[in-house]
Amino acid sequence: MAINRSQLKSHLEPGLNALFGTTYKQYPDEGRMVFDQENSNRAFEEEQMVTGFGNAVKKDEGDSVSFDTAQETWKARYEHLTYALGFEITEEAIEDNLYESLSSRYTKALARSMAHTKNIEGASIFNFAFTAGVRAIGDGKAMCATDHPTLTAGTQSNTFAVGADLNETSLEDAVIQIKDFRDERGLRIAANAVRLIIPSELQFVAQRILMSQLRSGTSDNDINAIRSMGVFSEDPAVMNFLTDPDAWFIKTDVPNGLKRFNRVRLSTKMDEDFKTGNLLYKCRERYSHGVSDWRSVFGSSGS
Repeated sequence: MAINRSQLKSHLEPGLNALFGTTYKQYPDEGRMVFDQENSNRAFEEEQMVTGFGNAVKKDEGDSVSFDTAQETWKARYEHLTYALGFEITEEAIEDNLYESLSSRYTKALARSMAHTKNIEGASIFNFAFTAGVRAIGDGKAMCATDHPTLTAGTQSNTFAVGADLNETSLEDAVIQIKDFRDERGLRIAANAVRLIIPSELQFVAQRILMSQLRSGTSDNDINAIRSMGVFSEDPAVMNFLTDPDAWFIKTDVPNGLKRFNRVRLSTKMDEDFKTGNLLYKCRERYSHGVSDWRSVFGSSGS
C-alpha cells in the first residue's frame, strides 16, 4: 500500500516542530563478532567434512606397515536467502512537497529494519542451537548436542549432559571439555576457547567472572584462574538478539566453523511506477548463516 496524504496529515501542518519514531539508534552488526565472513557468487555453498587417519600402529620387525583410509563424511550446506523491504509514495504526496522529507526519513528507516533483520537471523543459529530438527547442521544434529556422530570415535559432545548456568565452575568445565574435542578418527585436535558469547542478561555476570582479580562470588583468596591464564583471547560478545536469558556459548579456534556467506551486499533502488506516478523505494540483500564444524562452538542451555 502506498504512503498517501491521508496518512501524513501532520506533515502538512505549519506548526509541526519534529517527527519522531523512525530515527532510533540501532544495534551494530553483532554477527561480525562471532561469524567468519566470506563472500559467495553462487546460489549456495557447501563445505565437506573429510577424515584424517587414526593413530599410528606399532610395527614389529619384519611385519608390514598398516594402511589406513581417509574419506569424506558429511556436508554443511549454506542456502543464501534474500531479504528485502520497500515503501511507496503516491504522486500526490510528492506534488505536495512531501518527497524530500519522506525519502530521507524512510530510507533510513528501511536500513534500520534490514540491519535488525540481519541480527535476528544471525542470532537464530544460537537460539535454536539445542533444538533438534530445526536448524540441523551437516551431521543431522543440533549445533550443540551430546551425540554428534563420528566415523570411528563414537559420539561426541559440545554441550553439557545437563545444562548449567554461567558461573566460574561451569565455564572452567566447558573449557576442559573443549580441550578434549577430537576429530572423526578420535585424535585430539588441540582446540582452544576464543570468545564467550552471551545474551545481554549475562553481561554483568560475565564481567565479574572474567575480569575479577580474585575468584568471584567466594570468600577464598584464590586468583581468578580464567583471567590469569588468559583463557579467552577476545572480549565477550554480547548478542542482544539471543532469546534465552541464561544460555551461553564459547567460540573456539577450530577453523571452518561459524560462518556468514555474503551473496549480495545491501543495495537500495528507487524507481517510478509508470501507471500511477508513485515513487517506489526498496532495500535488498542476500546472505546465509550457519556452522560447518560443530567443534567451533560449545554451548550451555542454562539450568
